[in-house]
Amino acid sequence: MKKTVNLLIKPASALCNLRCKYCFYANISSIREVRSYGKMKAAVVDEMIPNVYADLNDGDELSIAFQGGEPTLAGLSYFEHFIDVIEQQPKRVKVHYAIQTNGTIMSELWMPLLRDHHFLVGLSIDGGPLYHDLNRVDTHERGTFWRVLKTKALFDQYGIDYNVLCVLTNELAKHPQKVYKFFQEQDVQFIQFIPCLDDLDATAKSDFALTPERFASFYQQLFPLWCNELKAGRYRSVKLFDDVLNLFLHGQVNACGLTGQCQIQYVIEADGSVYPCDFYALDEYRLGYIQESTLRELFSQPIAFDWLNNKRTLPTYCDTCPFKQMCCGGCKRMKDAMYVAPSNRFCGYRTVLETVLPQAEQVMQLVGQCGG
Repeated sequence: MKKTVNLLIKPASALCNLRCKYCFYANISSIREVRSYGKMKAAVVDEMIPNVYADLNDGDELSIAFQGGEPTLAGLSYFEHFIDVIEQQPKRVKVHYAIQTNGTIMSELWMPLLRDHHFLVGLSIDGGPLYHDLNRVDTHERGTFWRVLKTKALFDQYGIDYNVLCVLTNELAKHPQKVYKFFQEQDVQFIQFIPCLDDLDATAKSDFALTPERFASFYQQLFPLWCNELKAGRYRSVKLFDDVLNLFLHGQVNACGLTGQCQIQYVIEADGSVYPCDFYALDEYRLGYIQESTLRELFSQPIAFDWLNNKRTLPTYCDTCPFKQMCCGGCKRMKDAMYVAPSNRFCGYRTVLETVLPQAEQVMQLVGQCGG
């Protein structure tokens, strides 16, 4: 039976050329014993890939996403070597590549590799320049919006497949119309709004962190804008809407945590250490090292079983929710950003479902007519 294995690799660990004010991985790395493991050495790649292929068979699929920090800091030669090692493996495995980048140092030299190996690129753009440059700054506190737009233009020129990832801060969530208009003007086809989180060890709510009320308000106002485009014959992917419709109409789970069940993500740091989740790449959750173990062996570690079987106590507000069996509390790391508010009388995700699902069948028909 064909299987798909997903890896998330951090080739430059927590290294980054930007100092985004809300970066969750900067926080994660700061509370580890080792903040950054530097750049992944070729020897780690050479030992990692055969161990990954040990659990694969002809006809299987392997999805590899590179993330950071800023993964392009590993250098173009790192990715060329990585792909060379993949192509030397004897098993016939279909490999899909993706990379998440801030788009500030990816020059035209990168385009042939991205194009020829069909990379799906996640490009971080927080709406227009005002919102983007508020938080996405370099080491000199300078905004990076126009540098990112130049990279987007290269993607368009070379026909690179890309999604835009927009961090949904509490401030940005006040302006759904302006943000959506910007993405329309830039002809962005695929948009994913990432809820901005408090630090894992935060003792008070930050100004950046999204609240369930703001989350719900943003999507409630965004939904009719999205539907109006569908009615006009234009499909633009907004990931949460796509995920909700596919989950409730087709039973397809396309987002980790959406049904409240954690999965092992196989997050591989630059030194080869492996973790179950990008949000919890912490010393206490280390499964082992990919140079020393296969994925099956890592999956069999007691830490992995504890991770998968960890049961949460849901807020009492969930007991009244008609979507409880499909949601089960959602992603535990996102709980303060989009689920039940501290008042225990409001849930952002439930409010979004109550907005979207009554129109789900009609919307899916429009999506189909638009070719989405």
